[in-house]
Amino acid sequence: MDFLFEGASASHSTHHEGHDQNQRMVEDTIVNLNNENIEENSSLNDINRRTQELVERIHTRRSNNLKEIESFQKVLVDKVTEVCQQMKQKLYKAYEENSSEMGLKLQELTDVLEMCTKLHGELLEASHVLGGLRDGLAVSGVAEPVTD
Repeated sequence: MDFLFEGASASHSTHHEGHDQNQRMVEDTIVNLNNENIEENSSLNDINRRTQELVERIHTRRSNNLKEIESFQKVLVDKVTEVCQQMKQKLYKAYEENSSEMGLKLQELTDVLEMCTKLHGELLEASHVLGGLRDGLAVSGVAEPVTD
């Protein structure tokens, strides 16, 4: 029986050594997989970090674009306001010049109308005088009939 025991023991020992080798191979494989996972995780972390940096750069550029547009808008509004103010000043100057010219023309018109009124009065007076002369001549019989 000792022989069987020794054979069994030797067989068990050989089986145990094969199991240990298998165990080491499994452990080595796990270590290799872990190293690959670490490398993959490192690569994924690197990709995530770079992606985050790109997103941050995009947001920064968008923010800068908005600032530039707002700055451009302010400059544009200031320029438009300045041009409008210049146009107003030119209009007011034109209004003043036109008002002066219209004032002179209105004064000339007033003078002409006053002259017309004075001449109309004089004509009426002359007409009354002529009418009186005609009536006076008609009464004295010296007047000749007027034919139209």
